[in-house]
Amino acid sequence: MKLTEAVVEFLVNLHCLGILLDYRKNYQHLYIKDKYALVSNLVTGLQLPSEAIQGEVLFVLYKISLLRHEKKDDDGIDVLSAYCPKLLHLSLKVLMKTESDDVRLNCVALLSVLAQRGMFVNACTNGISSKDPFEADKFMQTTMHVLDGPSLNLLFAEAIKAPLLSSDTQVQIGTLDLIFLYLSWESDARKQSQILIEENIADYVFENLRLSGCKDPVVSSCLQVLDILSVAEQAFRQRLAIGFTSLVPVLRHVAEVPFHPVQLQTLKLIWNGISNCPGIVSTTHIDEIGVILTGMLKKHLDGLIGMLPETFTIACSVLVALMRSASSRGTSRLAVSVQDAPRNALLICLSLYGNHPNQLLHSLYLLNEAYAYSHEADPTNSSYLELRNCILDAYKTNLLPWFLTSINDIEEDIALGVLESLHSVLLQDSEIQSKDFANVLVSSAWFSYSFKCLGLFPTEKMKRRIYLMFSSIVDVLLGNDCGQLIRDAVTNLPTDPIDMLFVLGQKSINNADMFLCQYAVLLILHISSFYDDRLADDKIVLASLEQYIILNSSKLLYEAAEQVIVEVLVNLYGLYRGLAKMSYQIPYSHEAEKILFHLMAEKEWDIFHMRIHLTSLKWLFQQETICKSLSNQVLKLCRCNSSFRHHLVVHSHINQNIDVHAIAELVASGDNFGAKILVCLLGELVEEGREEHDIISVLNVVATIVDTFPATSDQLCLHGIGGVIQNLYYHPRLSSSSETIIVVCKLIFGLLGTVQSRSLSGDETWHAVTVKLMDYLIHTVATDGWTQECLIVLGILSLILQHSTSQVLVEASKTILLSDPLVSVINNTIYEACSKGPALADGNEGTKTGECLIFVLLLYYYSLRSVHAIFPGTLDWQSLLDNDSGKRLITVIRIHCHDLCRLMHFGPPMVKLITSFCLLELFSRITDQKSRKSDHLKCRERYLPSLMAIFEGLVFCSDIRVAMNCALCLSVILCWGMQDMETRVIRQNNWCKLIVEELVMSLATPCLTSKSFMVHHKPAVHVAVSLLKLHKVPQWMTCVLDDDCISGIIQNLSSDNVTCEMVLLFRELLNRGYLNSEHIAGLNQVFQGCRKCMYNYQDASTEDDISKVAVISHDPGKVCEFLINLMSSQHSRGFEVRNKGLLEEIELFCKSLTEKDGG
Repeated sequence: MKLTEAVVEFLVNLHCLGILLDYRKNYQHLYIKDKYALVSNLVTGLQLPSEAIQGEVLFVLYKISLLRHEKKDDDGIDVLSAYCPKLLHLSLKVLMKTESDDVRLNCVALLSVLAQRGMFVNACTNGISSKDPFEADKFMQTTMHVLDGPSLNLLFAEAIKAPLLSSDTQVQIGTLDLIFLYLSWESDARKQSQILIEENIADYVFENLRLSGCKDPVVSSCLQVLDILSVAEQAFRQRLAIGFTSLVPVLRHVAEVPFHPVQLQTLKLIWNGISNCPGIVSTTHIDEIGVILTGMLKKHLDGLIGMLPETFTIACSVLVALMRSASSRGTSRLAVSVQDAPRNALLICLSLYGNHPNQLLHSLYLLNEAYAYSHEADPTNSSYLELRNCILDAYKTNLLPWFLTSINDIEEDIALGVLESLHSVLLQDSEIQSKDFANVLVSSAWFSYSFKCLGLFPTEKMKRRIYLMFSSIVDVLLGNDCGQLIRDAVTNLPTDPIDMLFVLGQKSINNADMFLCQYAVLLILHISSFYDDRLADDKIVLASLEQYIILNSSKLLYEAAEQVIVEVLVNLYGLYRGLAKMSYQIPYSHEAEKILFHLMAEKEWDIFHMRIHLTSLKWLFQQETICKSLSNQVLKLCRCNSSFRHHLVVHSHINQNIDVHAIAELVASGDNFGAKILVCLLGELVEEGREEHDIISVLNVVATIVDTFPATSDQLCLHGIGGVIQNLYYHPRLSSSSETIIVVCKLIFGLLGTVQSRSLSGDETWHAVTVKLMDYLIHTVATDGWTQECLIVLGILSLILQHSTSQVLVEASKTILLSDPLVSVINNTIYEACSKGPALADGNEGTKTGECLIFVLLLYYYSLRSVHAIFPGTLDWQSLLDNDSGKRLITVIRIHCHDLCRLMHFGPPMVKLITSFCLLELFSRITDQKSRKSDHLKCRERYLPSLMAIFEGLVFCSDIRVAMNCALCLSVILCWGMQDMETRVIRQNNWCKLIVEELVMSLATPCLTSKSFMVHHKPAVHVAVSLLKLHKVPQWMTCVLDDDCISGIIQNLSSDNVTCEMVLLFRELLNRGYLNSEHIAGLNQVFQGCRKCMYNYQDASTEDDISKVAVISHDPGKVCEFLINLMSSQHSRGFEVRNKGLLEEIELFCKSLTEKDGG
């Protein structure tokens, strides 16, 4: 459009005025001659079609609106307000139609100032305020013409659309700020926001946000507008559903900036979308939002970023909304994303509790919802399980300790919030976790702290919450909805524990409310007792219990008293009587005790299913008066364990149900009637010929008790369990039951394997049992061969022979040793095995033949020890060395030496091991006899060399026990001092030389002398020592053990790898003159280091004794393992080389050195 000269002049004037106004920041309207005329002309100029003029006019108006003193005229009237309606409409129309960003910028700036002054609100009510009537009339006519169109709200909505889409960031930000100001000044922001939303302004803002690239200040302006638009809830939700995806990247941006101005608004919008627009948030967005918020909380906890309390609150709400969202179902990614968020939120609140106490309630809300969320999905999913465990850990390790220590410093609403949160865990369906959490609660003296909380906040609301928690704890720990009685009585229960005990001591025969209260009190005392949480002095509690029992005895005895009441009374009375017994001070009522014992005898109760304190249990088992009642309870326990033997409970704790482990502890302690009750119960069942099922169940429990606590075998044997077993074996019906016999054999083996010999009495009883076992063994082998039961019987016979070495079970042992049928069976077994030759190697312990041979050899080993103990001097041991030597004085179990050697040479590893022990025991007995009687060894000329060849070949066996036994046997032969043997060793035996050479080479080689390597060469050391002890040491010993080799060995020694055998070797080398002064000095230095280490770690120098552990099993393999361990732990009496401690061996070396120097 071509401008006329007048228009150009007008434009120039406007431009100049604008420059002046822009330059003079404090220019006042006083200098304008006719201010109303100027404003009127400027407003009229807005209607000109020229964008250049419109832009200049808007700029001048904007500057006028900003003049410091221009706001009001002399009468206090705002000049621009007189033209407000027309000015607003014309400005909005210009903004709507113009395509110039400069014009838009000026227009938005003017409208923003007008909005700040509330002129949009007053557009219709404050339109005329002019002193000039003519100007006012003229202006009114023009205004009415201008307003003849769309409403101001709609015009505003249309006008801002184009600027919102402008490519000029300033225009966008200005427009967004204008919207914010426009809505902020509206009295009915909800209605105005709804109009803008209906005109799609929210969509424009979301689009701006999407295209902003998460850059400030566009992001801040957009979110301010969206936040204020959200007051029109219903209309805004529809737009939010469309634009929600643009909020997630923005959240990621604002979360990284500490105290970002629109953090709160962003989170509010996201919460609004998730909570009120179901389905709009995708699984991916849920996961991403969860990660962002968890990161925010973590950084806030670590002090990396700050967070306003309002922001923290809405962040917790968003996390809760995410977990409640339908989109979070069916995927575990959210559980992984927010796993640490609840704990971090809690820790933040606990650390800032003094400044922001109310924040704790929001974190508890998050914890509760997260825990519920972890249960709603698949409970077996590992992600939900980890979330659940993390929350539980936060409750246990963070919230609960804080609450208990801060209870005096918190307000009631906070205390109620914590209690509600803890209570929510107890109300979940997960039985295991609820029970575990309940145990944690009550283990922390929860009942005492709860009553303390009631003392601080004695309100009805707090009382109800406390007792409801008590009822839930009772439900979880006792089951069967037992806590309902507490819930029924909650309104009548007192708030003080002393008052509670007073209620307990009242008569309640005709008072139902009192009865409910007393029952609730009993349950609370019952549960708290398991965790030693004393609510009052023991004397007061016992007195109240006794008073309750006495005053309500008729109701308890003659009416239908519930089983739970009886069991609770039994536990509580037994506990406080047990505590009274420990203190030796608290008196008690004999009448109450008599009533309770009568109640136990007459009423139904179940010690297996009830919960009972171990102190109470022990006191009950110390009362001889109720042994019969307890015997019936133990029978119930045995029956239950028999029914569920595959998951037999064998462990107990102070707060667990009574089980076999608890009974075993009682029996083992010996200060009660537990052993007597078990033995008498079993004896009565056998004597009365009761059901076999009951007898077997009791036998199984007794066997389990022995296996759990081996010390119980002493108590059981002292109370005559051997006599009960004898009666069982001689019972006409029970002795014919194969199942019963198997269980009895298992029990006998467990008893004899663990009992101390001094606890065994009644030799005739065990002799009778042994006769029956022998009959069973011989008969079964003859008819069915070597069954599993026969092998276990052989194990029992072995243990009987072992005990005979302590001069008990002598007659039973004689029956075994002198049994011709048994000797015949053993001879046949050995003959069959020896006849196999090299094929014997295939008969390992996994085969029937191999198992049979192993048990026969074990029996033979223990028979060798038994014969020496109970038939001293009556057996010519040399008769077992060679068939052609010696003579028999008695007929006992016999396996000749050459048969043992054949079995050891050809047999599998286990046979090698047992025969090596048999040979070592045999050689020990021969050595004893030879030294006692000064007998010459009687054997064929080439017999001993053949034995030596066997032993020499096994000195380096991979099984160190076999190697050691063979080396010791070889040493024994060398020490018998036979001239022919010494000559053979000196002249012909290259094996002994090879053994010593191998030993010296290994010990002198650097880096090979670790402690384990030294142990492996212990057998060879014994051979070398035996060679050094010969009357005439072989000449090659000097060559093999020269100075350099000895020096090399000493250099490899350290305080860590010296063994008793090595010291023994050097002592013998010293005695034979093989050591020089340098050697001795080096050894003294090493031994000094050993002494220092041994004094610091005294246990390091002693070999661990093999613990005697019972084997209660039907598996012969485990029985065999036990017997071998027992055999390995035995020391051959009279043998020259004993298991001395390292310190003792070093002292002997020093003594020899002193004697040598003195000589």
